[in-house]
Amino acid sequence: METLLWLCNWSTLLVCAALKLPQISAVLGARSSRGISLPSLLLELAGFLVFLRYQCYYEYPLLTYLEYPIIIAQDLILLLCVFHFNGDVRRAAPYIITCVSAWFILTLQQWILDLAMNLCTFISAASKFAQLQYLWKSRDSGAVSALTWSLASYTCAVLIRFVIMLALNIWVTATILHYRKTDIKSE
Repeated sequence: METLLWLCNWSTLLVCAALKLPQISAVLGARSSRGISLPSLLLELAGFLVFLRYQCYYEYPLLTYLEYPIIIAQDLILLLCVFHFNGDVRRAAPYIITCVSAWFILTLQQWILDLAMNLCTFISAASKFAQLQYLWKSRDSGAVSALTWSLASYTCAVLIRFVIMLALNIWVTATILHYRKTDIKSE
């Protein structure tokens, strides 16, 4: 059992180290952020930020949350890419300032951090629903990476407490693939 836990922890960490790279690559390759929901990305970033701050504040062992700083860095790069391809990188500044401010605000009072952590699953779920809503509305997965969402599904499957996120990530992946426009048909 200990070996299985070790394997799950390290495989999750490795997957998270590359989690957003396929998405960043897809956006850079397409030179477009079409299909990516900005509210979804911001909610996801908020959820990761709260979780990381909680783990740091309560001094959990580093290996229990090491993937979060890596994912947050990747999300910030993706956020800059989204704003770049939407035509104005400077519009990202207020969001980044908000993230930095939130880092400190969360620990002004212990109850703020505890409340935010209790809302973390709802924030993460809202992120998935925002992406799904965007895909349903546009009926186009654009530059959204199915590989990134599949990797996210794997990390949720390994971490049992994220069962809800697993289902939602699979749902987003299926929706992306459903709306995927193939260039093969046009050739």
